[in-house]
Amino acid sequence: MSFVALPAAPALDEPAAPEAVIVNDGFFPDIEPGAVREAARIPSSITPARLRAAILGAIMTVECDLRAFAAEANAAGHTTLAAIPAPVLDGQSVQLMRYNRAVALYAKAELIERHRDFDTTSAGGNQADELMPSIGDLRRDALHAVRDILGKRRTTIDLI
Repeated sequence: MSFVALPAAPALDEPAAPEAVIVNDGFFPDIEPGAVREAARIPSSITPARLRAAILGAIMTVECDLRAFAAEANAAGHTTLAAIPAPVLDGQSVQLMRYNRAVALYAKAELIERHRDFDTTSAGGNQADELMPSIGDLRRDALHAVRDILGKRRTTIDLI
């Protein structure tokens, strides 16, 4: 008679190990992947590596939009986004909230956009097509957060 012992299965209630903080450039705040996952409702089926890549892409996108703003703020003596005078909500600078929102929304948009990589069947393609408006909405909201940081209006209207 033989005996085979299997390791105990991890409990479903166990919290996942915290994902490493993404260190930003010093002006903009560091990003916690767990906070992005929670704020953007990104499921745990998205691996930490994929989430990290999406967040890095989002940080680069937002940085391009805010590069001149950061340079002007540095020239004015504000070494970080948090140092810029701004209203405070729930104990946090509104500018930091806007930055984190922009990064989370751009990251989620990228993850949804890349979702069709997993399922190329007809059903997967149809599901991805249904998500396209959602991707546009996420990108729009992220752009609104960036424009709010810049103090610009959200829409531009021209008479033709």
